[in-house]
Parts: sequence; C-alpha cells; structure tokens
Amino acid sequence: MNRSVAAAGAVLLCCLTIGVSPAVAAPSPSADPSASPSANGKPKKDTGIAETIPRSTPETTPEAAPSAVPSSEAVPSAVPSAAPSIPSSEPEPLIKISAEDAESQAALVDMEDQRILQTRAALTALLQQGGFFAAQRKAPQIFSSSFGKTMVLPARNDERPYTLRDLQSVDNGKYVRLMTDGSYLLGIHVFVADGATLQLRGPVTLRMGSIPGSFSSIITFGGNIDIKGTATKPVRITSWDVKASKPDLDTSDGRAYIRAVGGQFDMVYGQVSDLGFWSGRTGGIALTGTERPSSAYRHRTKTQRHQDKAERLARNTKDEGGGNYGDVETYPIGPGTASHVPADELVTGKIANSVITRDAYGLFVSGSNQTQIVNNKIRDSIVHGVFMHRFAKNATISDTEVTGSGGDGFVLSRATEKVQVNNCLAENNGRNGFTLDGRALAHGPSASGESLAVYGDSSVNNSVAKGNGRYGIEVMGGIRQAVQTSEVIGGDMGIVVRAGAEAVQLSGNKLSGQTRQGIALRDGVSNAHVSGNTITGGPTGVYMRDSNGQVIGNKITTVKNPNAHGVTIVGAADGSEVARNTIVGAGTSAVSTARSSGDVSDHNNDEEKWVDTSTFWSKAKRYVKPMNVIWAGVILLILVSAIRSRGVMERRRNGIVDPYELQKAMEDRPAWTLGNAATSEPSSGFNGRHRPTQPAVPTVTVGGGR
Repeated sequence: MNRSVAAAGAVLLCCLTIGVSPAVAAPSPSADPSASPSANGKPKKDTGIAETIPRSTPETTPEAAPSAVPSSEAVPSAVPSAAPSIPSSEPEPLIKISAEDAESQAALVDMEDQRILQTRAALTALLQQGGFFAAQRKAPQIFSSSFGKTMVLPARNDERPYTLRDLQSVDNGKYVRLMTDGSYLLGIHVFVADGATLQLRGPVTLRMGSIPGSFSSIITFGGNIDIKGTATKPVRITSWDVKASKPDLDTSDGRAYIRAVGGQFDMVYGQVSDLGFWSGRTGGIALTGTERPSSAYRHRTKTQRHQDKAERLARNTKDEGGGNYGDVETYPIGPGTASHVPADELVTGKIANSVITRDAYGLFVSGSNQTQIVNNKIRDSIVHGVFMHRFAKNATISDTEVTGSGGDGFVLSRATEKVQVNNCLAENNGRNGFTLDGRALAHGPSASGESLAVYGDSSVNNSVAKGNGRYGIEVMGGIRQAVQTSEVIGGDMGIVVRAGAEAVQLSGNKLSGQTRQGIALRDGVSNAHVSGNTITGGPTGVYMRDSNGQVIGNKITTVKNPNAHGVTIVGAADGSEVARNTIVGAGTSAVSTARSSGDVSDHNNDEEKWVDTSTFWSKAKRYVKPMNVIWAGVILLILVSAIRSRGVMERRRNGIVDPYELQKAMEDRPAWTLGNAATSEPSSGFNGRHRPTQPAVPTVTVGGGR
C-alpha cells in the first residue's frame, strides 16, 4: 500500500507543481492562456502558484487593515442572476451574477469537499499500517489527487506545533517561501490532521496564493489552528495574486480560505482580508463541525485514539491480507443523525480582537459548541458578516462590529440555539442588522428526516442596529427569542417578529426613525411580550397582524401623519392586551382595534397628548360593522316609534286631538242601498253598470236608521 501511494504521488508530482484547486470558471483576460482550465472543470495543464512565486519582494505589501470597498466590477456575487423569482415579501438577491459563474463556483466548493475527504482518507489508511511506515508519515507530507496537491501535517509524537518555518522547510521552500520583506507566500493547500496544531505567531504576514485558475487554503480536520498576535504585532493574512501583486478581489474562479472541520480554531489579534468565495464553508474563515451532532459520541482524547489504533492494528493482524486500508474511518453517530462528514465532532474556538475585511462571509460557524466571538471588527463582507449556521449552540458574540456587509450583519440561522449577542453594532449592512431564525428544519416528512422541533433561547442585548437596508432586527419563528435593551436607528422597520414565533420578549429597546413601523408582530406570532420600549418617529409605533400578545408600558411618539397610529391591531388577535402605554402624536388613532377580531383588551392607555386628525368617514369606519349597523337600525326604529307615540299622547292630554273626531253618528252617515240584482237599474249610491234582469229580491237599506 505504501509503495503504491508513493508511486502514485511521484507520478502526480511530475505532473503537478502545486496542490491548489483548479478553477472551473473562465480565466480573466490578463491570465496566462496556458493556465486556462478545460471546459469539463479540470485543468488542461498545471496552474500552480509555486511557479509564479517571485524571488524578490513584491512591489506592494498587504495593508494591515484595508478599509476601501472594492469596485463594483470586483465585487463577486452571492446569488446567480438566473435565480427564480421570490415572493415580494422576501428580500431580493444580494448581488447578481451570471448562471455560468454561479455554477463554476458551486463546482469548486464540491471539488474542495472531495479533496478534503480524499486527503483524510489517504492519511488514515497510511497511519493504520503502524510501525515504521506510520513513523515515516508523522512529518509534513505532500499528497496528490485529481483535485490538486495538499501539504499534510500529521500529529507529531512529541505534540510540537507546526510553524511557518516548518512549512517553509518542505522541498526547500517550494510551496511556502519567505520573502525579502519578511512575509510568507503560501502556494499550496495545507491540511492539519487530527491531533496536530498549526501555530502562527505575530508579527507575521501570510499571503495565501490566489491567482486566476488556482488558490490555496488552510484546513484542519480534527486538529488545531492557533493564530495569536498582539495589539502592536498582529498576524496578517490575506489572499494574494502574485501576478497582479495585490489581494485577489475576484471570487468567480475561487479564492483562498481558512476552515476548521472539528477540532479547535483560535485567532487573537489577527488582521484578515479578501478571503473566501461562494459558500459558508469556503467563505473566508469557517468553523464547521458535523452537520448533525449526536450526543452518543464525543471527541476522542489522545489516549482513546491510541487505544482505537491498537484495536485496529490487532484486527488487521488477524485478518488475512492485512485489512482494507483504503476505507475511510467512521465513528458511531447515533440514530437519525446521518451526515456526509465521516465523523461526529463539534468545533470550538475563539476569535478575538481581530479585523476581518472583504471576506465572502466575515465569519461562518456551524456544528459548534461554546464558540466565542469577542471584540472584532468585520467590514465589507460580500454576503453576511457573522453567520451562525446549523447546530451552532452555546455561543457568545460580544463587542463586535459588523459594517457594510452585502447581506445581514449578524445571522443566527435555523437550528442554532442559546446564542447570546451582547454589545454589538450592525451598521450600514445591505439587509438586516440582526436576524434570529428559530424555525424548524422541516414542516413534515422530509428526505433528510429532520425533526419538527423549533429552536430558540437566543437573544440580542445592549446592541445597536443603525442604517441597515431592510430591518434593524428580524425574528423568524422559534421559541423564547429575545431582543432587550437594544437600539434600532433607521431602516424600513425597526424590530420585525414573524413566522409563528412564540413567547418572544421585546423589552427596554429604543427605536427611532423607521420608515414604516417601529415594532411589527405578524403572521402567527403568539404570546409575545412587548414592554418598556421607547418608539420615536415613523407612522406606526406597534403593528400587530394575525398575532397575539401583550403591548404594555411602552412610550410611543409617532410623526404627524393623517394615517398615523400609536398601536394598530389587525386580524385575529384573540387574547391580546394593549395597556398602560403612553402615546403621543397626531393621526388617525392612538390605538386602532377596529379591524381586529377576537377578544382584545384596550385599557388604561395615556392618550391625552394624541391629536385625532381622522376625518368623519374615518371615524365612522371604526364603528360601521354589520352587527353595529343592525343594532343601530333596531334602536333607531324604537326611538322613532317612541317619539311619535309621545307626540300623539301629548296632544290628546291637552285636548288638541279628539280621538273620535273623524267618526260620525250612524244616522248622519250616507245610506248605501244594495240594489236588486234582478233589475237592470243600479241601486241607490251604487255607480255600477246595468245588469240583466233577475228575479225580485227584497231591498236592504244600510246606514240610514238605527
């Protein structure tokens, strides 16, 4: 097995110069034509960065913390222009690009996934042999595959960490080169294996090669990445286009990135810029565990791993033929937790006192436990600033600023829980400042068999959302989500809660300058608590639609607008309460419940400083309801009848009206004689026609006598 792997590696070493991933997108016009990839996604020839590593100092050096926003031509997209249309209630795509570029970037992400799994499988197979062969492999190795070459850093027996000097010593600096200005240029993928540690100490500048057609990366699968600088001696990391002597601003053909799969990632006083492309896990700095963590398995300690290894070797010795070393090692992960990642492990780590500029995703975290993001500045991310994805739990995000992202500032996505956001700033982001999504992963039977449980217990506290393009803070679904003592300035709406969120708590917040509504609860929100908030500006303070909750003790000041409302309740709102609010402004109504249904309690609100500017018809509409109209008609009929009866009785009592004045004595009335039907002459008083002669009958006189 060792010989075959070595032979295959020798052959690929002759064909490839470096292990960076080949791009599948068309190269830029300035790129070397000989390095252009083929149409099927594989390179026509080697497109490695190692050949282009200059021997002298580049013309420019990377900035410590670049702040300029790249031009629109250089800004990559997160959503293809051919994407299907979405409902108007949902946000528009971030940035549009062609379907071809989108497909090529997605293909690159898939290639990276396969390269990582192949590398890990090959290393596992080699180490399973044990003895002399395994000892040989506990040093930096170059692995080759159809997806490029990778420098593998296995765990050392003495547990010493790897440094850039160790990487530079491999093949006499062919893949990691020390430049004359003291920076390092990385020209290969680096894989930090389980149990190994890559350590970067400041002051140091690492330029990760990223040219049209190829890029480098640093990946750990179960190992550790430890980046530590100081306030005056930070660790600087950036993508680097050696041909253009500047950071890589084009993501259409991939871009250098850093990722921790399981294990631990720590970065303190780092300055990172221009990393990542397309997906979260290749988005710049990504901390990812398995997609579906299971409580049945926990990360193995070093002693346990050695015991596992001894047991495997014993089984291999007993098996004729030495076992199958090509198999990827897997671990039990419990029922209902299948994953495409062949291990069950959460990632953890800390990112503190760092500056991250122009990454695709500023920070991407999933499958993590107790991750800490503290005192960072994340600027001009292409997609989102801080993105907490599936199964990120018990995380703390504090004293962190996210500004200028194309999407949201902070995102707590579905299947995240118990994430606390404290003292953070989200300013001038393209969409929401903060997004908390606690919705279930499925609404019924699904292909992946997801649970229908919702997530929650996350909160935004003492934070500021200012000047964001959509909402200040959006809460979608979940249970026991909270936004407390925070400030929202500007935006279309301040705080929006929707999609069936339950028991959400909005308290002690300050909202000002919203275009439409300060706080909106809509579309199935239940048992919401909105209390102690101060809302200033905007035509509507609190808006509730088809939801229920308690709106208590808020101070609301609206703009002067004919359609302004302090509190508006629309649709089914049974069990809601609006009480003890102070409402100031001028508009249609301080509290509007005319369009609501169900039992809505409106009481003890201070509306003394509210000026009702509604028209007569507006006021009438508040009360014109079918039952009200019916009852009004009944009451009106009774009143009219009573009035008429009262007038007649009064006249009778005063002698003005004689009830019998129209009646006469019988003798004074004209007599009507019924004529003889047998005669042809009409009877007296009868103006009928002549009738045929009939037999004589007695004549009867009516009305003349007594």
